[in-house]
Amino acid sequence: MQPSSTDLPTDGSQVTLSGRLGMPAWLSVEKLRSMPQREAIVTFECRTSGPRRHYFTGPLLIDVLQAAKPLFTPNERKDRLRFLISVLGRDGHRVELSWGEIDPEFGNVPALLAVSMDCRDLDAQGPHLVLPGDRCGARHVSQVTDIRLWSGDHVCG
Repeated sequence: MQPSSTDLPTDGSQVTLSGRLGMPAWLSVEKLRSMPQREAIVTFECRTSGPRRHYFTGPLLIDVLQAAKPLFTPNERKDRLRFLISVLGRDGHRVELSWGEIDPEFGNVPALLAVSMDCRDLDAQGPHLVLPGDRCGARHVSQVTDIRLWSGDHVCG
């Protein structure tokens, strides 16, 4: 059973991983740091402060989600493509990604759940969602608090 969000520390040290997962969890920055790390130098245009360039390290978002056992049939490509990922930051900024976007067999976007930025640990802030290759930084989510995997099935009408 997952603890309620009122039990979460307020310092950004835990991320709730929930939704259509066999193993929902709370993830600390320390736990994320124990996973295989990737590096990325990211340059993007910020509307308010101009060009920005940062160096990030952290696990791939897809690796974090796969470790939590997504509830889809892994060998059926079309089944995976129904799933969406919602990432929420402490400031309320939310980004939605599709599984196909980060899946190596489809979009292969190396989305990071960064645990360090510019060689500084993000333990106190919490991880950042980083999408290398984005021209603008609007999908960068600072201080991630929640990651939810859900099925995009719905009926139009």
